Amino acid sequence: MKFMKLGSRPDTFITTEAVRSVNSEVVSDLIVQVKGSRYLLHKFPLLSKCLRLQRLCSESPETSQHQIVQLPDFPGGIEAFELCAKFCYGITITLSAYNIVAARCAAEYLQMTEDVEKGNLIYKLEVFFNSCILSGWKDSIVTLQSTKSFPLWSEDLGITSRCIEAIASKVLAHPSKVNLSRSYSKRGPRDDISCNESEIRRYKTSSKSWWAEELAELSIDLYWRTMIAIKSGGKVPASVIGDALRIYASRWLPNISKYANLEKQLVHDQPESDSIGKHRLLLESIISLLPAEKGTVSCSFLLKLLKAVNILKASCSSKMELARRVGLQLEGASVNDLLIPCVSHTCDTIYDVDIVITILQQFMLQGQSPPTSPLRRKGDFERRRSRSAENIDLEFQESRRSSSASHSSKLKVAKLVDGYLQETSSDTNLPLSKFISIAEAIPEFARLDHDDLYKAIDIYLKGHPELNKSERKRLCRILDCKKLSMEVCMHAAQNELLPLRVVVQVLFFEQARAAMSGGHVTELPSNIKALLANHDDTAKTSASFNKAKMTPVNDLKSPKSNLSTLKMKLAEDDDLDEHYADEIGKSSRIRALCVLSNRPKKMFSKLWSNNRSVASEKN
Repeated sequence: MKFMKLGSRPDTFITTEAVRSVNSEVVSDLIVQVKGSRYLLHKFPLLSKCLRLQRLCSESPETSQHQIVQLPDFPGGIEAFELCAKFCYGITITLSAYNIVAARCAAEYLQMTEDVEKGNLIYKLEVFFNSCILSGWKDSIVTLQSTKSFPLWSEDLGITSRCIEAIASKVLAHPSKVNLSRSYSKRGPRDDISCNESEIRRYKTSSKSWWAEELAELSIDLYWRTMIAIKSGGKVPASVIGDALRIYASRWLPNISKYANLEKQLVHDQPESDSIGKHRLLLESIISLLPAEKGTVSCSFLLKLLKAVNILKASCSSKMELARRVGLQLEGASVNDLLIPCVSHTCDTIYDVDIVITILQQFMLQGQSPPTSPLRRKGDFERRRSRSAENIDLEFQESRRSSSASHSSKLKVAKLVDGYLQETSSDTNLPLSKFISIAEAIPEFARLDHDDLYKAIDIYLKGHPELNKSERKRLCRILDCKKLSMEVCMHAAQNELLPLRVVVQVLFFEQARAAMSGGHVTELPSNIKALLANHDDTAKTSASFNKAKMTPVNDLKSPKSNLSTLKMKLAEDDDLDEHYADEIGKSSRIRALCVLSNRPKKMFSKLWSNNRSVASEKN
């Protein structure tokens, strides 16, 4: 760190009975009062360099021995005043990045300009500031930090803006051209004895965001202005900007969860409320600095900011901006990232499901449908292809890759949504409409299997026993029984919480699948083939079902007991909805299917006979 020494005389300031004076044979004739402290000094050395003291002395009346001058609003306090006073006496003073701002503001207050005397303090401070302070990385940051004590003076004198410009120019320059101190970074070398300049330069060039941790020590207003200057330079990659913002957020927003559920306390706790206001301003400033490019910050980091927005009750615009950004890269999130606490007393649910619905809507607004192969006309490969045609093919292949990436992201988000529903469905205050909205936000093709969705529905039914029959049917309508694995179907067959139509539908597809796999039936009617068209593909990709929250498979009843129980239920309840009746046929066929579980040939012969009888009646 650079420093400058002015003056050559030894320090002769002494303190006697709370009064500071100069040890001199000449009797003092000036009393200066600075913020409660009194100085007994001499007019000649002070007035010869301080234009303001000249004016004040000329305006104040003289007493018999001392003339009194009061400086109540002196910037920098007694330390800065003593620096200026010692400079006037020729006493040695040491200036560095830590005290140059206070000395510069004090010299400006006392009007120690060149008009009063050549080589005055302001001139010397400006030379040192421009030639030494601004050329050093650490000096510039320390000086910028010290401007917080004198914000108005620093702005008027241009100290703040010049420091910001110097820091930004160093970030934009090549790292080898930056004059950093050897302890410039917490992650870099810190031992002045063991680390030489070449080691420091090697470390600087190894990290693109070497400057991020040093700037993270700045207050948010100075940091925001510095980052704006860096971004406007256009040379720093957006990913590096994003990494710097992540470092700053981890420095200043580590323990904001302590503010959750403190609305009532904050009414009577003004200091805590002020602290929340500062953190809220900091959070909104970070959000405003996020790079516009997709992927420059991780989805996990964005969702952490979103959690902070809820806890600190930041602006709605900041919340919607984060939701939009998360939606653009939702495939990179995890279930825990999406568990955003709902801390408002107006919100009944444990987690903020409304913002998740908004994120899913934003996600579905971008991307394309699954990739499809291009239609090729006969003779396309026989004709000679021109270079322009090759270019068109390249563009088409690029669009297919983009579409494929979008399709892949939808598959990932579908698993993410089902996992999120499993975590939130046990919340007794989660409305059925919101559960269905989240489940239906993902297109049908994105769910290769419905095992995880079934598990979420099962948890929701257990946590909401008050649901009536129509609500249970509405909930289970989002479930596709053809996409359930064998293990899940066995669980669903004995699940008393499911509507009867779902249990029957599960058994129907399992019986048909067992008949096909067992080789008892060589050919199926066309209507059953249509129902099973997608079943074989989904069975191959079905994941194993998690048994943690469901009844173990070993404890299930035998198929005979299940089907006999089902037969009794069918005898009592004939109100299967029209949707199910259209899909799998008349109730008589279902009864036949359930009774003849061990005789697939006879079962399907009855189905065929019913089909023939219906056809003959129509004819």
